Amino acid sequence: MLLAVDVGNTNTVLGLYRLAEEKPALAAHWRVTTHRTQTADEYGVLFVNLFEMNGLATNLVKHIIISSVVPPIDSTLRQVCENYFHIQPLFVEPGIKTGMPVLVDNPTELGADRLVNAIAAYERYGGPCIVVDFGTATTFDVVSAKGEYIGGAIAPGLGISADALFSRAARLARVDVKRPAKVIGTNTVTHLQSGLYYGYIGLVDGILERMVAELGTQPRVIATGGLARQIAEDSRFIAEIDDMLTLDGLLILFERNRIARPRSRTDQGRADQGA
Repeated sequence: MLLAVDVGNTNTVLGLYRLAEEKPALAAHWRVTTHRTQTADEYGVLFVNLFEMNGLATNLVKHIIISSVVPPIDSTLRQVCENYFHIQPLFVEPGIKTGMPVLVDNPTELGADRLVNAIAAYERYGGPCIVVDFGTATTFDVVSAKGEYIGGAIAPGLGISADALFSRAARLARVDVKRPAKVIGTNTVTHLQSGLYYGYIGLVDGILERMVAELGTQPRVIATGGLARQIAEDSRFIAEIDDMLTLDGLLILFERNRIARPRSRTDQGRADQGA
């Protein structure tokens, strides 16, 4: 089995894929909070418990691939993989075989998750396409008809936009950010919900409208991330919602880089023959 791990600023998503079948299948997936200060043992216990809750043994994992936008915990996760799974993980980083030209000024600046999303979107939906990932930040990633990553945009996420408003406005109490029944609110709670929800849709669609005009053609627009389903239903441009896009992208990257990988640092010479 393959364990795919996507480490974001707010959440870490794990997906376990069966590789022995004709077509790899997702066996289980989990979403946990990203903690920058947790030790390798604390992460290890968490991962082991997640497996046990699903009746799975950690020794089923033969390969691990990780994309991370939180560099301070990369070494911690490497220790988890080596100490609890006895595997050296493959990180999405410069030097990995992607199969996608990255046509930006400095390709090394591109977040691993954004590249993974772009690869998965092009593989699944073709090009041109735009991926909108609703996370801590909302990212827009554009792939050409020829499968080239050509650029994108980054905006503050809905959650941190709301946090900024509540922290700076003393008389505004925190509310649940959700779609209100009407745009014209009749109390402070619905005023806030309308402004945050529809204001954010305006941000998303405003950027997408300009991207589509700049491309000069109609791309497929795919939404992913924790808030994708909440926002996408009122967007004029989003055509698909794909919750597993990043995990599936990690699976694609693993298969493009698949080699026999050592089981642990202390056993460098033994190639892993398992699925």
